[in-house]
Amino acid sequence: MTSMAAPLQALRSRIRRLAIGPRLAAVKLLVCDVDGVLTDGGLYYEASGGVTKRFNVRDGLAIRMLQRAGIEVALLSGGRRGAIEHRARHLQICHCRAEVGDKLLGLRELQAELDRGREATAFIGDDLNDLAVRPATALLVAPADAARGLRQRADWVLRSHGGHGAVRELAEALLESRGALAALHRDGWREGNA
Repeated sequence: MTSMAAPLQALRSRIRRLAIGPRLAAVKLLVCDVDGVLTDGGLYYEASGGVTKRFNVRDGLAIRMLQRAGIEVALLSGGRRGAIEHRARHLQICHCRAEVGDKLLGLRELQAELDRGREATAFIGDDLNDLAVRPATALLVAPADAARGLRQRADWVLRSHGGHGAVRELAEALLESRGALAALHRDGWREGNA
């Protein structure tokens, strides 16, 4: 990137975020893909045949902050259950769907179950299979390292990479749109503080 490209990209990102501000404020359901969003997309294969994934603790805290602010968080992934379901339990995410073949159908089922419509739903994904949810979301968000086809169609491309704070960046924007971020920055976070 040239010396002018980085500031220009940051400015474009800020302008786009301002343009989607009203949609951010309306979100009541954030649905996250897992591999490439909450993880860096890497899979670690063990000699025993098990697979492990790396999750970012800052993204985890961001999810807890959203939950406290009244925003429902759900996981919707085509990946295998194991680590995904374990992470969902750890973060007290009640709605976790793994091994989903049809993400649009999976999202619509979640929306029906939670009584949330398109206008109240944001989705963050990283690859072409996530484009399918476009008709059912008010806001389609992509990490900086998402597949090019998704970045081109997303409402907002984050500056953070998947597994490296992308969900945190989105969560802070959602909280800021509700006026809840300043208090967190001022008072900090404690599991028990309201």
